Amino acid sequence: MTGHNGDTSSVADSEDMEDSWSVGSGSNADNTSRSSTPTMSAPSGPHKRGKAKRGRKKAPQLLPPKTLYKFGCYLKEDHGQPLFGVAFNQHLGADQPAVFATAGSNRVSVYQCEKEGAIRLLQCYADPDPEENYYSVAWSYDTETGHPLLAAGGARGVVRLFSIATMTCTKHFTGHGNAINEVKFHPSNPDLLLSVSKDHAMRIWNVRTDILVALLGGVEAHRDEVLSADIDVEGRYLVSCGMDHSLKIWSLTTDVMQRAIKDSYSFNPARSNRPFSTVEQNFPDFSTRDIHRNYVDCVRWLGNLVLSKSCENTIVCWKPGLLNQTELKLNDTNVTILHKFDYKECQIWFMRFSLDFWQRMLAVGNQQGKIYVWEMTASDPRMVRPSTLSHPRCTAAIRQTAFSHDASILIGVCDDATIWRWEATPNT
Repeated sequence: MTGHNGDTSSVADSEDMEDSWSVGSGSNADNTSRSSTPTMSAPSGPHKRGKAKRGRKKAPQLLPPKTLYKFGCYLKEDHGQPLFGVAFNQHLGADQPAVFATAGSNRVSVYQCEKEGAIRLLQCYADPDPEENYYSVAWSYDTETGHPLLAAGGARGVVRLFSIATMTCTKHFTGHGNAINEVKFHPSNPDLLLSVSKDHAMRIWNVRTDILVALLGGVEAHRDEVLSADIDVEGRYLVSCGMDHSLKIWSLTTDVMQRAIKDSYSFNPARSNRPFSTVEQNFPDFSTRDIHRNYVDCVRWLGNLVLSKSCENTIVCWKPGLLNQTELKLNDTNVTILHKFDYKECQIWFMRFSLDFWQRMLAVGNQQGKIYVWEMTASDPRMVRPSTLSHPRCTAAIRQTAFSHDASILIGVCDDATIWRWEATPNT
């Protein structure tokens, strides 16, 4: 591995973001490279402008962008293959060092951020199958010992569970019929793991008892690869997105689901003649295709709002239902788009954004090795422009970003197997 230090960074230009448009596609796209997407640039030439309407309100004056992060260091993993996933362990105490994991090739690597700005390799797991390609990692902890746990999933469709304390792969979960695109732990129940797959379905596992709690998929579910999913901080709803251009919301508080979660702790297969009664949920509580016109490759909850992105150079902030609606209505078809976070040069799919633990910072990478960062604390988000982080040697697509618990460190992982560390400035 090689590591380098430096101090260059840049701030976003004040010019307007160019619009883009994209066309739909089928499910036969090859996702091995996680790069190609049916996206087309807007026609070149002068933009036609209509006559100014009288009485139109002036647009709010944009605030100058801040330099939120400065370059710390970078290193390169020796396999040279794309790194698709990165995640910080958010369960560590404030007095403990920041630890993160990466996923790429058949490797899952664990690193520690040193105080002097360096990155140190702690552990590395290499899958026995050289054809495995990990896409996502997620952190939790053992509810009995408190030791950190790390889950990973990828092209083979197997979920691996690693114990960092014993440096072993302790469990694996099979059942998906194709690649696993993302894994995510429940925000308040560290035993529940969500996996989303190319087989059009999602599964919820109890990693403590090895029980498949729920299977979300079927007639009214996703009709193509599920690319991303997230559970809200209260654990009430799950939002998912995929290649079918749709976003769907599923309730996790139904009597059937809550009973299955409870029973998954007490079920003993040795004392039962029947397998565990896994919940099969075929119908989401909400579904829409009105937000994006292409693959939806990343989705996150922002309180009761939803952030999602496609290959359209924008992250959309929206909510299901009408603006003043407080509760989700079953089979509601209304959506309210609240704001769009625009950026440039990100027209390939499987490029995932991130929020910090406190949901005050938002970051996404692009195809040219730049990271766009927004402060989410502004009273009027229309007035905030992103801070753009760039380095002369960072030129590959940044597949995913991750913030440390206090957002003092930002990590980006790239197609050329490099890992980039950025340090928060006093402005952050």
